[in-house]
Amino acid sequence: MFSGARGSVVVVGAGVIGLSVAWRAASAGFAVSVLDPAPASGASAVAGGMLAPVTEAWPGEESLLELGSASLRRWPEFARELGAASGRDAGLREEGTLVVAVDAADRASLTLLAEYLASLGRGAESLTGKQIRALEPSIGPSVRSGLSVPGDLAVDNRMVLAALRSVCEVESVRVAKVGPGTVRLADGTTRRADAVVLAAGAWSGQLYEPLRDVVRPVKGEILRLRATRSTLPPPSRTVRCSVQGNHVYLVPRDGGGLVVGATQYEAGFDTTVTAGGVRDLLRWAEQVLPSISEYEFVECAAGLRPATADNLPVIREVEPGLVVATGHHRNGMLLAPITADLVLAELEGTS
Repeated sequence: MFSGARGSVVVVGAGVIGLSVAWRAASAGFAVSVLDPAPASGASAVAGGMLAPVTEAWPGEESLLELGSASLRRWPEFARELGAASGRDAGLREEGTLVVAVDAADRASLTLLAEYLASLGRGAESLTGKQIRALEPSIGPSVRSGLSVPGDLAVDNRMVLAALRSVCEVESVRVAKVGPGTVRLADGTTRRADAVVLAAGAWSGQLYEPLRDVVRPVKGEILRLRATRSTLPPPSRTVRCSVQGNHVYLVPRDGGGLVVGATQYEAGFDTTVTAGGVRDLLRWAEQVLPSISEYEFVECAAGLRPATADNLPVIREVEPGLVVATGHHRNGMLLAPITADLVLAELEGTS
């Protein structure tokens, strides 16, 4: 875009994608400003933080698997460099992931996943319930089988957001529209730059009309719990579960914390947490982790995933002076490093 010269960049959106782009672009010598009315909030603030391209794999989504795997390989260095730049722990967890099943139908789905991964040369180790409990004693007896995928990692979403916030300057202003090299604010004023990067997640289509039918919001509710002194601690690994066909994940946090998620609704831009959503998540999680009923209930929240028809993100220059980086759906945390690299390549004219 700049033919090797550095210029000014305005990033619209201060979630994990926008902040990662801003950090990398500023490190490369661009003059960067970031605009967001509520920085480090939205879907990024309520994410489970799974970096799990293999256990998220699904037939027909091989392109997403390859993109996610490429980004996962970048994560250790991304976390190390972010930690060095910010002086903060970026929250990367490398204990790995278990995928477990409860009833016969869930076990059949697990077998299909294992066969699919094997067909792609991405084998996972099959485990019995006894072997799973030897690794994670807090997992209950209803879990009869599972897969171990040590290469699928996790990150504490709020730790990485805090680290990114500390290396990026963000203006808390509301944006009305974006265009090539221009950003119109809600107060009627206009910001100009050599390039604009639109990274506003589910709201991207509200700010740039051509994306209105490309990116849609998908609501997801999560819970944050904490083990007490009288309970078993949460698993050390991420545990992805299928419970009577319902998918739930348990992602550990430091200090006995646990993130439980996530529901999925097509509900427009509604972020109300429902009683039914909380009930379902607790009921499903308790079948896998019985002691969860005695955990401290810390938080419930909802976010809006920016979804696309094929579940692939939109990362490209759409007009001269305007790059979009949105549509990451469930994989914003996972895809942050590679998205930042791809956007930087667009800005440098090397993509």
